[in-house]
Amino acid sequence: MTRVLVVLNSPTSSMGRFERLLPEAGLDPVLTPGADLPEHLDGFAGVVLLGGGFMPDADADHPFLARERALTRQALDDGVPLLGLCLGGQLLAHVTGGTVTARSGETERGMCALTVLPAAAGDPVFGDLPGVPDGPLWMIENHEDSVTTPPPSATLLVSSGRCPVQAFRVGDAAWGLQFHPEARPDRVATWDEAALADQGIDRAALAAAALARAAENEAQSRALVRGWADVVHRSVK
Repeated sequence: MTRVLVVLNSPTSSMGRFERLLPEAGLDPVLTPGADLPEHLDGFAGVVLLGGGFMPDADADHPFLARERALTRQALDDGVPLLGLCLGGQLLAHVTGGTVTARSGETERGMCALTVLPAAAGDPVFGDLPGVPDGPLWMIENHEDSVTTPPPSATLLVSSGRCPVQAFRVGDAAWGLQFHPEARPDRVATWDEAALADQGIDRAALAAAALARAAENEAQSRALVRGWADVVHRSVK
């Protein structure tokens, strides 16, 4: 199995369905808390950056972020495939010259319908997802910070009316995502009900809406992971 580093930015995050999908795609995920990150990527053929409820440069409270950014730069320089999810995607944008805005006004919760753009045609990760482009990409979102300006060298791949920068590629092997393909729809029912209510959101309705698109979300998430895994496998041949 091909080893990939999976960075756990927050103890409340998890690999979710990636714990199953990555091995199914021939990858061995090595889940590593931010505080325990290695100094280099030797021995790893890919990198997955998970989410977290803070900014990618919040070093005062999360000092490991400096090393995570350095590893991201190393992956870019060495052509090591990288997949950043939510905070991970924001961190990739930050490292490559994009703008990440705290409480950007592009807040999204639950299952969201996203648009895969024509620029994604031929993309190894987003170019051949089931149900696309005839229908939307269905993914779980849970953020209030956003990439508000993509990196200058990025190709924008996925967008939506509420949050325009949903997925982008930098170079040939690094992808930043605002959404959570690792998150199972049933997890929405476990989110903080009081916090959602403070935002005017009914958790039961949010959870039901997520489950209604569970089949599409599972199939599209699996295809996304397999596409990225294929990039990883090709990089080590």
